[in-house]
Order: sequence, then structure tokens, then C-alpha cells
Amino acid sequence: MQKVRRNADIIASLEGLLWLALAWSVSFSTYYGSTEATVTMLLIVATLAFFSWAHRPLRYLLRRYHVRKRRTDMWIHLLALPVLIAMFFHIMIEGLLGSAWLPPKMLVFNIVATAGWLTYVMTLFIKFLIHRFKSTAR
Repeated sequence: MQKVRRNADIIASLEGLLWLALAWSVSFSTYYGSTEATVTMLLIVATLAFFSWAHRPLRYLLRRYHVRKRRTDMWIHLLALPVLIAMFFHIMIEGLLGSAWLPPKMLVFNIVATAGWLTYVMTLFIKFLIHRFKSTAR
């Protein structure tokens, strides 16, 4: 069961990293004025999504691991909380400093989402260490 849980955690972490890279590519595309970074990441995401759907052994492997719960936890850390926190920080910065120095909302979201993803990965790592110590203590 530990191996299945660990594999589900790794799959969810990599998926979160992929979506995070897509969000950062939007910021880079906006900053540089070119859509190449976003189009590249969209092609990578689409290719991986198609490959995981079309490749039968990988599809069965992903179905075998209980990724749904892990993915829900990842989405909470990567999307739900960062949207609310970024909106709060953006309103606070605009209220305190005015709109003269105001980072783009997407940049604030990317920073908070990166922190959320790192929190998610560190939480999984700590859980892994706890399970490892419990299993060796027995």
C-alpha cells in the first residue's frame, strides 16, 4: 500500500508542477510580449494528456493508483487557496501603495501558487518520512 500511495503522490506532484509551469509561462509570455512560452507549455500539456489517455498501459497504471484524492489535495494547494490569497494581497497592496506600483495579478498568483505547491510537496515528503519511520519501528 505504501508503494501505491508513494506513486500516487509522485504523479500528483508532477501534475502540479506541470500546471504551475503553464501558469508561469503565461507570465513570461506577458512580460516578453511573445506567446511562444505559453504555446510551448500548452503543447507539452496536451501531448502528455493525450499520451496518458491513448497509451493503454499508462492509462491502466494511472487508474490503478488512487490519484483522485491526491489530485484534489494538489488542486487545493495549487489553485483554490492561491486565488483567494493572491486576490487578498493584490487588494491590500493596491490599498496601501496605490496603483502606481502594482504587480500584475497573474504574477502574484504564480508566486502564491508556487509557495502552495512547495507546501504540498513538503507535506507529502514529511508524511513519507513519518510512514517510513513507523514501518521501520515495527
